[in-house]
Amino acid sequence: MSTNRLRTLGEKTVGPGHPVYVTGEIGINHNGELENAFALIDAAAEAGCDAVKFQKRTPEVCTPRDQWDVERDTPWGRMTYIDYRHRVEFDEDGYRAIDEHCRKRGISWFASPWDVESVAFLEKFDVPCYKVASASLTDDELLRAMRATGRSVILSTGMSTPKQIRHAVEVLGSANIVLCHATSTYPAQAGELNLRMIHTLEREFPNVPIGYSGHETGLQTTLAAVALGACFVERHITLDRAMWGSDQAASVEPGGLQRLVRDIRTIEESLGDGVKKVYESELKPMEKLRRVKGVVAEAESAAEPAGV
Repeated sequence: MSTNRLRTLGEKTVGPGHPVYVTGEIGINHNGELENAFALIDAAAEAGCDAVKFQKRTPEVCTPRDQWDVERDTPWGRMTYIDYRHRVEFDEDGYRAIDEHCRKRGISWFASPWDVESVAFLEKFDVPCYKVASASLTDDELLRAMRATGRSVILSTGMSTPKQIRHAVEVLGSANIVLCHATSTYPAQAGELNLRMIHTLEREFPNVPIGYSGHETGLQTTLAAVALGACFVERHITLDRAMWGSDQAASVEPGGLQRLVRDIRTIEESLGDGVKKVYESELKPMEKLRRVKGVVAEAESAAEPAGV
């Protein structure tokens, strides 16, 4: 197996011939509550995910200035948009608690930084990688900041043209990235998932492992992505799709997450190596069911050395 399409995320290897790396995208589905974050980490760990992912923003950088004072209804009452953005962000103490909880549960965590300050913030922790959100693919300054850390970078490609994707890969460098096909609609419709893009990206970037970041409802299409060769899978997760928040409805609840990881493991086991063989378990059924041995089998038997 060639090693030029393999990447290291923490203690695990991602790429062809290795188990699919499954990430539960918590994002901001915790609604700023550590108890929700811990419960989502627990759900991901119990389902067998390799990691959970958060989103990290510096509100004053990522929120347009003309939106700061716009008021909106939230679960915590009516507040300005900038106050809301702060409300759903964890500070360093919060991430220290998240880091400790993930260690206890034996699961990795990382995040999508949305600005350069957030990259510096996350460098306080030994995260296995960074994730470029599709919305950030065109932010060269942010991409360079992630590349400068020397950590592996997961790049999502939703809402992007082929030329934009090629440019982002040039900025990040292809040697230490995982490229994820994605459609940035929440939820995405089956007719717009275009899963054959996984093969297109494999041809376009032969030295880069290809993954899938899904925002659809249901599990079938994510499983299809694995069957098509995705070696990294990310899905938004939630405690309850009816919870408040823009990403909840397109997320997977704990029971669905368990089924998803279980079925991914079954699919990757079933894919095999593509070399046709007669299995030991087939010999008795063959003896019982095959009425005519056939000229090829007769010739093969005759050609076997004596004593074999």
